[in-house]
Amino acid sequence: MLRTFAFLTAAMVAGAASAAPAQFAERTVDVHGKTYRYQVFIPADIKPHPAVVLFLHGSGERGRDNQKQMSQGLPPWLKEHMDFPAVVVIPQAPDDTEWTDEADANMALAALEKSVQEFHGDRKRLYLTGLSMGGYGSWQLAVDYPDKFAAAAIICGGITALPDPEGRNLFVHGVPDGKDPFEWAAQKIGKTPVWIFHGGDDNVVPTEQSRKMNAALVKRGAEVKYSEFPGVNHGSWMKAYATPDLWDWMFQHHR
Repeated sequence: MLRTFAFLTAAMVAGAASAAPAQFAERTVDVHGKTYRYQVFIPADIKPHPAVVLFLHGSGERGRDNQKQMSQGLPPWLKEHMDFPAVVVIPQAPDDTEWTDEADANMALAALEKSVQEFHGDRKRLYLTGLSMGGYGSWQLAVDYPDKFAAAAIICGGITALPDPEGRNLFVHGVPDGKDPFEWAAQKIGKTPVWIFHGGDDNVVPTEQSRKMNAALVKRGAEVKYSEFPGVNHGSWMKAYATPDLWDWMFQHHR
């Protein structure tokens, strides 16, 4: 009896010691002859068929260092919540590009696909989120791949071009001439559930972008939630990712 107890105790200690802690890891993906670096959050003691989240950063985090994209939005939140249960794919857009560019979108999807394969992710539980430029990119992916993601959380993004020169390529591509861009995007997105977040005093991406997108989705009878933070400027992602029931809402949706 004592010998059996000792064996079980040793086995439990060995199992605890071998359990992998949650971590961020660097990865690379090749797309059309170019190599891109990205980060991936790996949950502790990862189980088979985890949910996988794709996060798209804002314009200030572009580059090739594979570090800047860790400084804003979801990655800092994850560092404070290392018990997060899903794999998170965190690509980095090169300088002077936009997530709405086809090349950047393809790179992000390639990083997502490689992560799904590496961690045997559940293809019925793929989720999308992004902020600012990444919010625009999230709308683009939701429009172009309406059957891919189980749900999306889109923060201070938009559909139409910004009025300043910095927004020269930052708009959702593919809107036919003469079509209302918000109604068209809502129709293309189809049944993908979306939770939209925006600061009420955003002077970078006008709050009206999210208000119009929410109205268009409501008009179509889509599953949509809208949270506007009064008095908050562009950095609404801090409040968005701190929303208590965000992830419960996201993860209750399956394809």
